[in-house]
Parts: sequence; C-alpha cells; structure tokens
Amino acid sequence: MKMTELTNIEKRIVKNKELLLDQLKRMPIVQVACEKTGIGRATYYRWCKEDPEFAEKAEYAKYIGTHLANDMAESQLLTNIKNGHFSSIAFWLKHKHKDYSTKVHLSGSVNTPKELTKEQQELINKAINLVFREESYEIE
Repeated sequence: MKMTELTNIEKRIVKNKELLLDQLKRMPIVQVACEKTGIGRATYYRWCKEDPEFAEKAEYAKYIGTHLANDMAESQLLTNIKNGHFSSIAFWLKHKHKDYSTKVHLSGSVNTPKELTKEQQELINKAINLVFREESYEIE
C-alpha cells in the first residue's frame, strides 16, 4: 500500500514506528526508546506481535544500538586505562590478555577399585569438557 492510500492514523503509526526504530538504534532499551518517542511499551509489543516485519526491524535496530553502546563503553574503558584507573586496567587484562585470564588448576588422583561403567565415563568426560571448553578431553 502506498503512503498516499493510507489514512491519517495509519500514516501516524508508520511514522511512529520509524521514530521508535531510530530511537532503538541509539538506545537499545525498549522502555527508554518508548519514553523518548511517547509510545507505550504495550503498543511496541503489540506492533511486534501483529507486524512481523516491524518485529524484525526492531530486533535489528536493537542489535545496531547494542553495538553502538558497546563501542561507547569500550571507548570509556580505554579512556580510563589511559587515565591510570586500576580497575579498568585489570578488567582489560583479564578479558583481553591470555596471561591474566582466570585459570582453573586441577590436581589430584582418582583411585577406583573397579572399572568405571560406560555411563560413568561419559559423565566424567562431560564434566571435564565443561571446564575445558577449548579442548576436548577423554578418560579411558
């Protein structure tokens, strides 16, 4: 349907949807975007339910907004690092440098008087692989 064929109410809804999508690209929080555009949250969720195309565009707008917020947060983090804020430095190293990441050290021995069942071996292998996600380990 062309814009000229829409009623005034339908035109206003189309415009409000566009405003809300633009706001979600700037701030990917539905409550905040709704407040800034004067559109109720219930209306937003009704639009998403009734209009799959709008719902898809809204998800994409929130995706874009989340990446914008991530960029701003990382920029702030780098500024804090430059200003010598220890907690920011520690956070960066813990998450971006392998030598400072959290490590799990396991030690001990397993003494079993009898052979493990196949089910027990599978459970142990699952537990070990949950701890060491990057590599796959198996006990025999």
